[in-house]
Amino acid sequence: MSDGDEFLAWVRTALYEAELALHNGDPEPRRALWSRDEPVSVLGAWRNARGRHEVDALFSALGESFSDCTSYAFELLAYDVVGDMAYTAGLEHTSVSVDGVPRSYTLRATQVYRREDGAWRVAHRHGDTVTP
Repeated sequence: MSDGDEFLAWVRTALYEAELALHNGDPEPRRALWSRDEPVSVLGAWRNARGRHEVDALFSALGESFSDCTSYAFELLAYDVVGDMAYTAGLEHTSVSVDGVPRSYTLRATQVYRREDGAWRVAHRHGDTVTP
């Protein structure tokens, strides 16, 4: 299996499952897939974070806000793997309750990954809302 195939398999399984768990109120699987090394950052649709402490606090806040995910799909538009670095760019289509209110939205999401000790980890995320 090539590096690209291995990376895509990880994106479609572990990363997908972590995002689904977050949208059902459990931030731990997402937290587990993020880099343990600095720098880490999020330029989010709702909130930004820089550094492990802020990123962890952001994931906790999202876990408290999200519940009852009825649909989550990641539409991969582009990706590449070069050595121990990779990126994805795509659209996240989500139907979830946010603070108890059902919502459906699409985010443009770009993430940067690095391989640490043989495992892929997220180092940066940028997401913004797609508006009609």
